[in-house]
Amino acid sequence: MCGIGGIVHRHRDQPVDPQILVNMAAIQVHRGPDGFGYEVLNDAGVGFCHARLSIIDLNEQRARQPFLSEDGRVLMAHNGEFYDFQRIRARLEAEGVRFTTKSDSEILLRLYLRDGLARTLPQLRGEFAFALYDRGDDSLTLVRDRFGIKPQYWCETDDGIVFGSELKVLFAHPSVQRRFSATGLFHQLMQTMVPGTTAFEGIHQVKPGHLVRISRRAGGELSITDERYWDVDFPRSHDRDRGRSEQEHVDAVREALLEAVEARMVADVPVGCYLSGGIDSCSILGLAAAISQNPVKAFTIGFDDSRYDETPIAREMAEATGAEQDVMTLAAADLYGHLEATIWHTERTIYNTLAVAKYLMSRHVHAVDYKVVMTGEGSDELFGGYPAFRRDMFLHGLDELPPQERQEWEEALQESNALVQGAMLAADAVEDPALEAVVGFTPSCLQPWLACAPLVPPLLNPELRQELEGYRPGAAIAATLDGDQLEGRHALDKAQYVWIKTMLEGQILTWGGDRVDMANSMEARPAFLDHHLAAVAVQVPPELRIKGRTEKYVLREAMRGLLPEVLYKREKFAFMAPPAHTDAAKWGRMMELADQYLSDTAIEAAGLLSVEGVRALFARHDDPGTTAAERVQMDAVINHLLGVQIMHRFFVADDVPARARAEADRLGWTV
Repeated sequence: MCGIGGIVHRHRDQPVDPQILVNMAAIQVHRGPDGFGYEVLNDAGVGFCHARLSIIDLNEQRARQPFLSEDGRVLMAHNGEFYDFQRIRARLEAEGVRFTTKSDSEILLRLYLRDGLARTLPQLRGEFAFALYDRGDDSLTLVRDRFGIKPQYWCETDDGIVFGSELKVLFAHPSVQRRFSATGLFHQLMQTMVPGTTAFEGIHQVKPGHLVRISRRAGGELSITDERYWDVDFPRSHDRDRGRSEQEHVDAVREALLEAVEARMVADVPVGCYLSGGIDSCSILGLAAAISQNPVKAFTIGFDDSRYDETPIAREMAEATGAEQDVMTLAAADLYGHLEATIWHTERTIYNTLAVAKYLMSRHVHAVDYKVVMTGEGSDELFGGYPAFRRDMFLHGLDELPPQERQEWEEALQESNALVQGAMLAADAVEDPALEAVVGFTPSCLQPWLACAPLVPPLLNPELRQELEGYRPGAAIAATLDGDQLEGRHALDKAQYVWIKTMLEGQILTWGGDRVDMANSMEARPAFLDHHLAAVAVQVPPELRIKGRTEKYVLREAMRGLLPEVLYKREKFAFMAPPAHTDAAKWGRMMELADQYLSDTAIEAAGLLSVEGVRALFARHDDPGTTAAERVQMDAVINHLLGVQIMHRFFVADDVPARARAEADRLGWTV
């Protein structure tokens, strides 16, 4: 994994300053501490940069990016991993194509030169974000992997296009404005982002499974198009193949997951596993241990609050597989001490300090000389593992269930997920007309954050509040959803699809994934988010994803031989850090940050929030009449308030271009 960046000017005769490219690489050195490279095409007004984390082909010089084709036509920079690259390379070499490196990245260049992008994309397996400039049609193409595991940002400036793996890479360019947008700020405070957007004015994301093509026209005009090349694509209910037996689905899932894990164990460095007490990471470890000839290193996060700690079950799994377990136990009070560093890397707010815990874990993994781990992200999304999915299944997907029995299911669901009430489940049902129109109901996964939306306007600076008068966040999210992918689908399919488009990319793969992993130069490989496995998973009937009271039923059955009995029978538990109000010491550490970032002086200086609104929120939080679920909700909003103030300091108030130049000088990265 690496970090990329680049510049394409409006006019071909405007040269690119190579020092800016070096600075853009340097500010993301955490993504690629093993070396940097840049390439400038001065006659084309184009320049790319790259910061490298060596995983495949450790020869620093041989695999240095950006890659420029031998004829000088195509410039390429890639972040991520392509699996099956050895097979593809061998096939291409047998057909006469010549390679100059052993890196997985080079297959992209060779495939593109031979087949073009449309025929190349289906052959790419893995997590990736890349940029291609082609002199042939004078175009820049930015591509992001199917689920959005790897980030890719871009913006248009007066001079042209700037892109990169992180927001700070764009902000290292002096022409890129650094200003919160009103709607971006609103969504930072309510947690759920509008797909494709960021907190900042004019800064966009390449959407998962999409490519953005920028072509230059006469007079410096830029033609920008956004094209989807892949989607999850649950089958319509009437198109489902009902002829396959339960056992056939179980066998297909097992085989596809095994293949995904096996592909992700290929590296020129050791590959470890993250291990919690859930069946997702335990399944990954179990398969990895069966494949490997040596004990697998398993990294576990523990908490000092037994209600949230999964260490005992994780330890049982490690012992069962002969893994070398490494447990890092965190005190809840310590997490806020690392919130600022975490926000610098996430570049968005977080509702729960699990992001901090994962940041600290990746730091620990790096400290013990591991660069690569496999993770369990994506299992819940594909196999129906979250409480919100069960709620939607029961309320909207079981039409034949008698009302009394449906009520009993709902009560059982609420009772078993009391710890996440207000966070992963709304305390009270929320209905959004725009989402109802597109989806058919308001997905439960969005309801906790839609419930937070009314809390946001009073927290905003009056000018921003006025600008957002009448703004409907649910409608903004609904407008990005593809109705064709929702029409005719089962309620569970719809719920999973909406989560994948919103919470998976915007939260789990951002502050729970790439950003806190790469913060410490550590590559995470989520085997469940293999698109071949996804193609198998969407064919599993809803009643085999959630069977009765058992979520992820088909996965449990597929992995039954690997899982300890206690884990096989265990109900889904949401992995999260203890909320601040549950621990006096943690609340104290949070208040120390609040005194710094949410003081009247700090709020007035940033100009984003309302002093009165923030004070009223804290007063309501402290009110004895406030329920536990409301406090969980307000804990999340307080975390967001801290987050936007920290982001303002790092990305608006600070001189980011100067910081990037200073980092380049410190590293000795020179033109």
